[in-house]
Amino acid sequence: MNHSHGGPRPMRKDCFPPPKFVLGRCYITRNATALLTDSDVLLAIGRHQNCDWGELTEYDCKLNERAIQSGRRLVSIYHSAKGVKFYIITEAGHTTTTVLLPEDY
Repeated sequence: MNHSHGGPRPMRKDCFPPPKFVLGRCYITRNATALLTDSDVLLAIGRHQNCDWGELTEYDCKLNERAIQSGRRLVSIYHSAKGVKFYIITEAGHTTTTVLLPEDY
């Protein structure tokens, strides 16, 4: 494919900031899989891993910032393009991260 005529071109890996912490193994609940698109999930994971906590309160954002240093649990809240609320939770020790809906919690 010729990319010089305005068509899509591969994105450079250095276009994105380096993540602030590791996610560990990533999981998604069945409910979240049924209601969220891959795009919703990938965008939110990128935000989560770069400390954009979505719709958390200022207090909870500060807890997350401290948790990065201590390895404690991290939580983010987002809405999909269709308005579905969902969470991303990286567990203490940062060995697993789960995408889930509020009712899955």
